[in-house]
Amino acid sequence: MLVRLLYASRATDSHAAAIQDILGTARQHNQAQGITGILVYGGGVFMQAIEGGRQAISDLYGTIQRDPRHKDVVLLHYEEIVERRFGAWTMGLVDVGRVNASVLIKYSERAVLDPYTVSGKVSMALLEELMATASIVGHT
Repeated sequence: MLVRLLYASRATDSHAAAIQDILGTARQHNQAQGITGILVYGGGVFMQAIEGGRQAISDLYGTIQRDPRHKDVVLLHYEEIVERRFGAWTMGLVDVGRVNASVLIKYSERAVLDPYTVSGKVSMALLEELMATASIVGHT
Protein backbone atom coordinates (compact mmCIF):
# COMPACT_ATOMS: atom_id res chain seq x y z
CA MET A 1 0.00 0.00 0.00
CA LEU A 2 1.30 3.43 -0.98
CA VAL A 3 0.88 6.50 1.22
CA ARG A 4 1.75 10.19 1.02
CA LEU A 5 2.79 12.21 4.05
CA LEU A 6 3.28 15.97 4.16
CA TYR A 7 4.96 17.66 7.09
CA ALA A 8 6.54 20.98 8.05
CA SER A 9 9.54 21.67 10.24
CA ARG A 10 11.99 24.42 11.06
CA ALA A 11 15.69 24.08 10.32
CA THR A 12 18.02 24.23 13.30
CA ASP A 13 20.82 25.26 10.91
CA SER A 14 19.85 27.28 7.84
CA HIS A 15 23.26 27.44 6.19
CA ALA A 16 23.33 26.20 2.59
CA ALA A 17 25.70 23.34 3.48
CA ALA A 18 23.29 22.05 6.13
CA ILE A 19 20.37 22.11 3.68
CA GLN A 20 22.45 20.29 1.06
CA ASP A 21 23.41 17.69 3.68
CA ILE A 22 19.75 17.02 4.46
CA LEU A 23 18.96 16.77 0.75
CA GLY A 24 21.89 14.42 0.08
CA THR A 25 20.98 12.17 2.99
CA ALA A 26 17.34 12.07 1.85
CA ARG A 27 18.25 11.14 -1.71
CA GLN A 28 20.51 8.30 -0.62
CA HIS A 29 18.11 6.86 1.93
CA ASN A 30 14.98 7.33 -0.14
CA GLN A 31 16.28 5.56 -3.19
CA ALA A 32 17.16 2.51 -1.12
CA GLN A 33 13.72 2.50 0.55
CA GLY A 34 11.59 3.20 -2.53
CA ILE A 35 10.59 6.64 -1.24
CA THR A 36 9.96 9.61 -3.53
CA GLY A 37 9.02 13.20 -2.81
CA ILE A 38 9.91 16.85 -2.75
CA LEU A 39 11.46 19.20 -0.23
CA VAL A 40 10.49 22.85 -0.20
CA TYR A 41 12.75 25.21 1.74
CA GLY A 42 12.63 28.90 2.51
CA GLY A 43 13.16 31.24 5.42
CA GLY A 44 14.28 28.47 7.73
CA VAL A 45 11.14 26.41 7.07
CA PHE A 46 10.90 22.98 5.44
CA MET A 47 7.84 21.48 3.88
CA GLN A 48 8.30 17.97 2.59
CA ALA A 49 6.04 15.49 0.84
CA ILE A 50 7.16 11.86 0.93
CA GLU A 51 5.55 8.88 -0.80
CA GLY A 52 6.14 5.17 -0.56
CA GLY A 53 5.14 2.07 1.34
CA ARG A 54 3.28 2.69 4.59
CA GLN A 55 5.97 1.21 6.85
CA ALA A 56 8.84 2.96 5.05
CA ILE A 57 7.07 6.33 5.31
CA SER A 58 6.18 5.76 8.96
CA ASP A 59 9.79 4.86 9.77
CA LEU A 60 11.14 7.87 7.89
CA TYR A 61 8.74 10.28 9.58
CA GLY A 62 9.80 8.94 12.98
CA THR A 63 13.44 9.50 12.02
CA ILE A 64 12.69 13.07 10.93
CA GLN A 65 10.93 13.79 14.22
CA ARG A 66 14.07 12.70 16.11
CA ASP A 67 16.54 14.40 13.72
CA PRO A 68 18.32 17.28 15.51
CA ARG A 69 18.42 19.21 12.21
CA HIS A 70 14.62 19.64 12.46
CA LYS A 71 12.45 21.24 15.13
CA ASP A 72 8.74 22.00 15.39
CA VAL A 73 7.88 19.00 13.19
CA VAL A 74 4.15 19.05 12.35
CA LEU A 75 2.13 16.56 10.31
CA LEU A 76 0.12 18.49 7.70
CA HIS A 77 -1.44 15.73 5.62
CA TYR A 78 -1.47 11.93 5.35
CA GLU A 79 -3.34 9.76 2.88
CA GLU A 80 -3.38 6.40 1.16
CA ILE A 81 -2.69 6.86 -2.55
CA VAL A 82 -3.24 4.84 -5.70
CA GLU A 83 -0.20 6.28 -7.46
CA ARG A 84 2.74 8.53 -6.71
CA ARG A 85 2.53 12.22 -7.54
CA PHE A 86 6.23 12.90 -6.96
CA GLY A 87 7.60 9.68 -8.42
CA ALA A 88 10.18 11.41 -10.59
CA TRP A 89 12.24 12.52 -7.60
CA THR A 90 14.05 10.57 -4.89
CA MET A 91 13.95 14.06 -3.39
CA GLY A 92 13.23 17.07 -5.58
CA LEU A 93 14.08 20.49 -4.19
CA VAL A 94 12.27 23.81 -4.33
CA ASP A 95 14.18 26.86 -3.12
CA VAL A 96 11.41 29.31 -2.27
CA GLY A 97 13.89 32.16 -2.79
CA ARG A 98 13.74 31.37 -6.52
CA VAL A 99 9.96 31.09 -6.76
CA ASN A 100 7.86 33.97 -8.06
CA ALA A 101 6.25 35.64 -5.04
CA SER A 102 2.85 35.55 -6.76
CA VAL A 103 2.83 31.75 -6.45
CA LEU A 104 3.32 31.92 -2.68
CA ILE A 105 0.84 34.73 -2.07
CA LYS A 106 -1.79 32.74 -3.95
CA TYR A 107 -1.79 30.19 -1.10
CA SER A 108 -1.14 32.27 2.02
CA GLU A 109 -1.46 35.66 3.64
CA ARG A 110 2.09 36.68 2.77
CA ALA A 111 4.55 35.73 0.05
CA VAL A 112 6.56 33.41 2.30
CA LEU A 113 6.60 29.69 2.94
CA ASP A 114 4.56 29.21 6.11
CA PRO A 115 2.78 25.85 6.13
CA TYR A 116 2.08 26.33 9.85
CA THR A 117 -0.66 28.86 9.05
CA VAL A 118 -2.51 27.02 6.28
CA SER A 119 -4.20 23.67 5.95
CA GLY A 120 -2.56 20.55 4.61
CA LYS A 121 -4.89 20.76 1.62
CA VAL A 122 -3.61 24.26 0.82
CA SER A 123 -0.01 23.10 1.23
CA MET A 124 -0.63 20.24 -1.22
CA ALA A 125 -2.14 22.72 -3.68
CA LEU A 126 1.03 24.81 -3.41
CA LEU A 127 3.13 21.71 -4.18
CA GLU A 128 0.98 21.04 -7.25
CA GLU A 129 1.52 24.63 -8.41
CA LEU A 130 5.27 24.33 -7.89
CA MET A 131 5.26 21.21 -10.06
CA ALA A 132 3.16 22.90 -12.74
CA THR A 133 5.51 25.89 -12.88
CA ALA A 134 8.62 23.68 -13.08
CA SER A 135 9.98 25.05 -9.81
CA ILE A 136 11.25 21.64 -8.67
CA VAL A 137 14.91 20.82 -9.34
CA GLY A 138 17.01 17.80 -8.59
CA HIS A 139 15.30 15.31 -10.88
CA THR A 140 17.06 12.19 -9.56
